[in-house]
Amino acid sequence: MAGGGALTGRSVTSRALGVLEAFDAGHPRLTLSEIAARSGTPLTTAHRLLAELTAWGALARRPDGRYEIGRRLWDLGLLAPVQAELRQVASPFLLDVHTATRDTVHLAVRDGLHALYVDRVSGRESVPVVSQVGSRLPLHAVGVGKVLLAAAPADVVEQALQAPERQTRHTVVDPVRLGRELAEVRRSGSARTSEEMSLGAASVAVPVAVELAGGRSVVAAALGIVVPTHRADRDLPRLVPVLQVAARGIGRALARTEEFRSAGS
Repeated sequence: MAGGGALTGRSVTSRALGVLEAFDAGHPRLTLSEIAARSGTPLTTAHRLLAELTAWGALARRPDGRYEIGRRLWDLGLLAPVQAELRQVASPFLLDVHTATRDTVHLAVRDGLHALYVDRVSGRESVPVVSQVGSRLPLHAVGVGKVLLAAAPADVVEQALQAPERQTRHTVVDPVRLGRELAEVRRSGSARTSEEMSLGAASVAVPVAVELAGGRSVVAAALGIVVPTHRADRDLPRLVPVLQVAARGIGRALARTEEFRSAGS
């Protein structure tokens, strides 16, 4: 191809994907120069690609000049079969939990070493919740993430325990302690956090398990509730059964979908 791409051997597509990969949970908004540096793209090329990606809707430009992921990418992501069916199936159950508790309810799946939030119903209190639909947060620092990590393959758990990053002063980053917590999650069937991702917020979460053909069971997602820390000791224990009832309902409904029927065959 002509231009800088011919010199580096990178196609326009690979350059555009590199620009998009510059964004992550720790860098949701970036300037032009930051994107160029993180993607290894020349500044002039990055400027041109940003203009095209913004015009298409893959990125959005904020009033302060920084860029963030655009809504069109999220809309496309929702078409992924598993996520689309999961949201459709789980939505009524999330609403039921929210109606019963009036708290913020989350549904997440594992994406590498992060929890990808696929649905959320906001609660009654102003809890400092950083997660949004489509956001990715580190597995070790959030309730739904610890549930997903406890059910992950051994190599994923090993990688997560190597160097967990501290999000707040309360984040559990000691690999031995974190390993014990994951073992307790597997034993008890639920995970709790307190101010590990956001100060002032506590959470509890349970797995959404799907029974497949042949008696196999997979954890397809995690369902969680976030409450203010001043209510944690009083409310989180009683919220576990509420979540478990909803999670079982979601799991049974998922088992009847085409995506999971084909996975179990």
